[in-house]
Amino acid sequence: MPALDRQDEPATATPMATVTAGRIRYLILAMLFVVTTINYADRSTLSIAGDSMQKDLHISSGELGVLFSAFSWSYLVAQIPGGWLLDRFGSKKVYGIAIFLWSLFTMLQGAIGFFAGAAVVLLFVLRFAVGFAEAPSFPGNSRIVATWFPTKERGFASALFNSAQYFATVAFAPLMGWLVTSMGWEHVFTVIGGVGVILALVWTKVIYAPRSHPRVKKAELDYISSGGALIDMDAPTAEEDMQAKQATSGRQNLRHIGALLKNRITLGVFIGQYFINTITWFFLTWFPVYLVQERDMSILEAGFVSSLPALCGFIGGILGGWLSDRLARRGTSLTAARKIPIVTGLLLSTSIIICNYVSASWLVVLIMSLAFFGKGMGALGWAVMADVSPKHIAGLAGGVFNTFGAVAGIVTPLVIGYILDATGSFDLALVFVSACAAMAVVSYVVIVRDIKRIELPDQLQTAE
Repeated sequence: MPALDRQDEPATATPMATVTAGRIRYLILAMLFVVTTINYADRSTLSIAGDSMQKDLHISSGELGVLFSAFSWSYLVAQIPGGWLLDRFGSKKVYGIAIFLWSLFTMLQGAIGFFAGAAVVLLFVLRFAVGFAEAPSFPGNSRIVATWFPTKERGFASALFNSAQYFATVAFAPLMGWLVTSMGWEHVFTVIGGVGVILALVWTKVIYAPRSHPRVKKAELDYISSGGALIDMDAPTAEEDMQAKQATSGRQNLRHIGALLKNRITLGVFIGQYFINTITWFFLTWFPVYLVQERDMSILEAGFVSSLPALCGFIGGILGGWLSDRLARRGTSLTAARKIPIVTGLLLSTSIIICNYVSASWLVVLIMSLAFFGKGMGALGWAVMADVSPKHIAGLAGGVFNTFGAVAGIVTPLVIGYILDATGSFDLALVFVSACAAMAVVSYVVIVRDIKRIELPDQLQTAE
């Protein structure tokens, strides 16, 4: 196998004090956080409005299950094409169009009540379209962070946008619940989707490539560039533009994917993301059911309790990114700076198995919150992808990475459902989730060795 590992980025390259470098990159990061929060709010609209929709539109539980799955299937299928589009046409253009489209498709779901006879079919098509449109979001986040942030600040930046998934639950679930009870389920879709449409317009005024931003100072460009930011990714020179076009040709894409899967670093990160997302999807799907069926909580209690792990995941995510960057600033190698919070957090996540041996509900909630805190702390995969992805195919690499995570979103609910049918208990389900957290640790400790920028083999950098 041709060697991909040719260079590393110094985690401590700081030729200019941060205080004099400018802070436009933090405006970019704030935009990514807000967009990702809305992204996850759009994903959760159906789960909030679903019960009322079932009653009004006579949707069966089986049909609702199919509607829930529509997003995940299209999101999975579109990951690699979405990453290719980002590499080919740039993050600002592709991501901006994606925000507008997924928001529009979300708004349209509020109108399906006018087509009661075909409501299920129309809703399935629109949910499928939302998943397809959202596919470039996380690879786009990763590309923009790699473009704007030096290596020693990338951990916190990636952790912040990734933690928006938890913040969305805390911030928007109460609002959407109020919209359903006070105004009707239709307004969950129209309000959240409308916010996204406005946000797509704001995106065009805020997001730029570093060299193209009208307010960026040369000091900040020099600072982030010397620290490892890929400032020319979306504004390449003529020669780099030609290389990028060659790198994103159809036949080359297949070869690039093969090279990424053969490389030890990226393969280990991909596998780790699958196992980490297994923990996420347990909390997103079966955790409230676990509280009701296994712990005898009411639905109202389960809804409140479900927000606590989300809050802990948000705190853990911010802490993990901050710790990683702090270690890098102190001269710790990039590999150690990323792996220490990842491994520590995921080991905390394995504690979920302890719930099988306790009876007090408050203790179960405490352990679950600790497990999700650890998951948030260890979810630095997007920071690692920003560190290691080859420059010309960063979007494609992010798409492959997110494909592994999306597979977990399909497999995890099915596996846990099968376990429940076979055993009538959540005990083995919690063993399964704990084992996946442990396997994520194995992926980063055993498979991923050095975390460093990888390059494509010479024969893949030129078109045939």
